[in-house]
Amino acid sequence: MGEHPSPGPAVAACAEAERIEELEPEAEERLPAAPEDVAFFLYNGVSLGQFVLQVTHPRYLKNSLVYHPQLRAQVWRYLTYIFMHAGIEHLGLNVVLQLLVGVPLEMVHGATRIGLVYVAGVVAGSLAVSVADMTAPVVGSSGGVYALVSAHLANIVMNWSGMKCQFKLLRMAVALICMSMEFGRAVWLRFHPSAYPPCPHPSFVAHLGGVAVGITLGVVVLRNYEQRLQDQSLWWIFVAMYTVFVLFAVFWNIFAYTLLDLKLPPPP
Repeated sequence: MGEHPSPGPAVAACAEAERIEELEPEAEERLPAAPEDVAFFLYNGVSLGQFVLQVTHPRYLKNSLVYHPQLRAQVWRYLTYIFMHAGIEHLGLNVVLQLLVGVPLEMVHGATRIGLVYVAGVVAGSLAVSVADMTAPVVGSSGGVYALVSAHLANIVMNWSGMKCQFKLLRMAVALICMSMEFGRAVWLRFHPSAYPPCPHPSFVAHLGGVAVGITLGVVVLRNYEQRLQDQSLWWIFVAMYTVFVLFAVFWNIFAYTLLDLKLPPPP
């Protein structure tokens, strides 16, 4: 007996969106978004005595989880920065995006695929900052969140004409508004006078790194969720591109800071 052909991209995207709409209420009941992020935020709020714009507190960057350019050799910081947020406004927007898109996507595609896109966005975000905004620290889970959201939105846009799913326009509008507000906040904060000169406020480049991962690697992962990743030729192309970028960024971090004789802010 022959194998059943896999559904086309538009059919798969529509099925994904319909499945997400069915699971959204259940997802919000079963899986609270980013409990670790909330726990770290509350801990920092109590210890610093500040919940709004925590990042402006002089002791904020002393946390061992934050990515700081002077401490870039501590490799765990390229991942653990996601547990720290600039304040309740930063955390709140990321939680909204994770509830709106991230949690339902995980219930459709499974934790492995979604975790892969999320972690790839997180690593790309911190590495992008270390290459493009070399003097700035990084905090927040926006790299991973933006990778998931941009992958989902790009998938919908590519298959828009073949989709007859309800609320697709509303879903996109809400997600884009939240993303724009969060990105605008990050850009404003980056160029706002620092509370602890000469160290600047956290970079917004991690957002762009997450988007880049989402519209490349993420789209392939989410496009046909019933097909194995190993069977998707574009998957290998984007994995190769991502690997080249990571290797380039690693060598950049090892050699470029010294060759450019860059003046970095003092360690926290």
